[in-house]
Amino acid sequence: MPSPSGGVAGSSEDRKPAESRRWLKPRVPREQLYRLAPSRTKPKRYGAVDFPDRVRHVLRAWWAWFAAAIALQWAGHWGVAIAVGAIAFFQYHTSSETHPAVFPLEADLDVDSMEFQNTIEGVTGMPFVPGNHVAIYNNGDQFYPAMLDAIEAAERSITMEQYIYWDGEVGHRFAEAFAEKARQGVEVKLLLDAIGSATLGKEIFHILAAGGCQLAWFRPIHWYTLHRANRRDHRKSLIVDGRVAFTGGAGLADQWLGAAANAHEWRDIQVAITGPAALAQQSGFALNWLETTGEILSGERFFPEPRSETGEDGGVKVQTILSSPALGAGSVGTMYLAALQSAKRELLIVNPYFVPDARVIDMLAAARQRGVSVKLMVAGDHIDAWWARHNGVRLYGRLLEAGVEIYEFRPTMLHQKTMLVDGVWATIGTANFDNRSFAMNEETNLCFHDGIVADELRAIFATDLKRCDRIDFAAWRRRGLWQKVQEQCASLLEDQI
Repeated sequence: MPSPSGGVAGSSEDRKPAESRRWLKPRVPREQLYRLAPSRTKPKRYGAVDFPDRVRHVLRAWWAWFAAAIALQWAGHWGVAIAVGAIAFFQYHTSSETHPAVFPLEADLDVDSMEFQNTIEGVTGMPFVPGNHVAIYNNGDQFYPAMLDAIEAAERSITMEQYIYWDGEVGHRFAEAFAEKARQGVEVKLLLDAIGSATLGKEIFHILAAGGCQLAWFRPIHWYTLHRANRRDHRKSLIVDGRVAFTGGAGLADQWLGAAANAHEWRDIQVAITGPAALAQQSGFALNWLETTGEILSGERFFPEPRSETGEDGGVKVQTILSSPALGAGSVGTMYLAALQSAKRELLIVNPYFVPDARVIDMLAAARQRGVSVKLMVAGDHIDAWWARHNGVRLYGRLLEAGVEIYEFRPTMLHQKTMLVDGVWATIGTANFDNRSFAMNEETNLCFHDGIVADELRAIFATDLKRCDRIDFAAWRRRGLWQKVQEQCASLLEDQI
């Protein structure tokens, strides 16, 4: 069609459409780049950062070390500049992320309502799946036999996504069970974190390989993979035939043997799901297996037709939260932060590595102001991580001042990760109450809007509480200078824990 000017359309005389040059211009007005438009009154933010925290943030920032390296180089201190530059390089590749939620919930939710359940489904993207049987197992003398029985009963497939698989009695027993089923024609695929399971040992590897099991390592460390080295697979899932799935705090290692009777037997909980909800954990395994190996799992061996399990409880609705930094804000962190703000009567939290940031402390303080009873059970002197222990103790004062009751488990290492809200909402899983689990790790947590499961967890909490020491605020304030020095040193790793 001739152009209005009489020239030929598409000739070199025609100017290019303005649309093709829009990328050269600012797309959004500068005053609207980092705020809502139109603006509105913002609620008070949770987690005001005080001066000591700001100093720690600067000391952990890669750009601060990089600037110091440049300054030292200009000053002619080449040796020191190289060392400081190496620190900047390390900090850059291990810099942490935080969960973005900082504002209170707009809606006043009751955890006993469908509105709360629908909200958790919506903000995590994970639905509740009905028709499941739920079994909670305490300590290794209960959950290891149950897991081995499930492996023995496998007919088509066994998949495991595991952070900790170590050499030892437990490791060998499971390796032999996996290898035996693989020899029988069952598809066995194991995905192990390359850091958490680094001490697997050659003997276990040879047992698995000789039996025909397929083993892959999640994100091994190389110089060219440092950008992702800080994001680990902390899940602990065992899925059999796509119909039975175990998860919880326990890995495969000898410290979980026994009944938590002494310091050598860790205290932990695993939960088994039989029914349609098991497929969610299979999906989480499949996604990370694909990333690691390039293989897409397919077929009824791994993804059978969902089949409802209606036991004596009539079938339990289960939400499986698969939290991953690749999906943006950690879904487990979103669930925890929403639940803390919705509690009306009671919060019972059990977690070995409880290192809350200022935002979580504010949420717990706000819960106490609403009249919520907040009881926190953590690992005591038997904890296996020095930096987590000192970071947690450092923060006791602010929690105790807010009215939170803190209990340290006395006999051995406490390792389960559970939370009960108002006696009706419960979660069990792999996530610790810290920044690493909320924003950096692959995690799995199961949620239950079910009175029977909640009652069982309440009974477990009450039993464990008898073996705890309550922390006294006055005694905490009297801790020694050396203790405080260690706490401040550990605080530099707070975001990495």
